[in-house]
Amino acid sequence: MMYTIEYSKEADKTLRKWKKSNPRLFKKATKILLDIMEHPRTGIGHPEPLIGGRDITYSRHITADDRIIYDIYDERVTVLVIQAEEHYNDK
Repeated sequence: MMYTIEYSKEADKTLRKWKKSNPRLFKKATKILLDIMEHPRTGIGHPEPLIGGRDITYSRHITADDRIIYDIYDERVTVLVIQAEEHYNDK
């Protein structure tokens, strides 16, 4: 079963920016997103549930600083990408 991926406005804006300004990073993010479609809880990018994420919010590494943050909705077979850069803004 493949999950459908939806994007928040913020995540969509970030991915569009990377496509133009950083194709290498965009390619890595795309590879991870394709993996998320097949198995959102396991796979590449070190998926891990976020504390306080109600067991639906996960994070995967793109780079040392950038993460894909997403919610998994099994009942709709949908993944909502919330954020796609700088998960740790305070560092």
